[in-house]
Amino acid sequence: MNDSSDVMNDSSDLSARTTLVVGASRGLGRGIAEAFAGAGAPVVAVARTSAALAELAATNTRIQTMVADATDAAAPGNLFDRYEPAIVVLVAGATPPMRPLHHQTWETFSVNWHTDVRIAFHWLRESLLRPLRPGSRVIVISSGAALAGSPLSGGYAGAKATQRRITGYARDEADRAGLGITFTAVLPRLTPRTDLGRPAVHAYAERAGQAEDDYVLGLGAPLTPEIAGAALVDLARADAVTVAPDYLLTAEGLRELPRTDAPG
Repeated sequence: MNDSSDVMNDSSDLSARTTLVVGASRGLGRGIAEAFAGAGAPVVAVARTSAALAELAATNTRIQTMVADATDAAAPGNLFDRYEPAIVVLVAGATPPMRPLHHQTWETFSVNWHTDVRIAFHWLRESLLRPLRPGSRVIVISSGAALAGSPLSGGYAGAKATQRRITGYARDEADRAGLGITFTAVLPRLTPRTDLGRPAVHAYAERAGQAEDDYVLGLGAPLTPEIAGAALVDLARADAVTVAPDYLLTAEGLRELPRTDAPG
């Protein structure tokens, strides 16, 4: 799937901009894959579960699937060589055990460091080393927990903050080298509409002594996979010079976040 230079220069046209969605079999990842395919992009949906990928592929002929372990250091290079993506969206990650700090073990506490951060590291690194073509976009899905914390999910919030931080490092390195690659972190707010969010909502409602429905009402309008997909399509279509380093993603869409602190 080769992207012509003319199409690469026209970010609004997704018809020849191969979009690789890592973690596309469920939740926000699935919504993102479906949205890009619906917008005309050839989509490569990557996940570890073949059955869920097959269900996704049946929704749109523009979606092809690839079973792969995103934590494997060889995976990004292999997939970049095979598909030459113009857009890479990293959504894959582990579901953290929901329990307070003193009921965690080091193994449960660190699960998102060994998955989410590892995935971001390998894929960002390979995007720079290859490098991806000028005009490419790399979008890392972090979490609103990177801002607000998440006391019932061990190291999850810290791992998500690190994903955001190293996405900024990659952006700076791409700018220094004149690679023409845009790196962006997107931080979705907690939502009960995904397999990741539902157990978290249940745990935090219980911790607050609230009925789950009441707790959900307090979160505001829920972010859905469809809203996330539409927001990321808009982000991919935006002129690269207007794209911020990171955004909060809610049911209202994307909101630019302030720059993180410069090195001290």
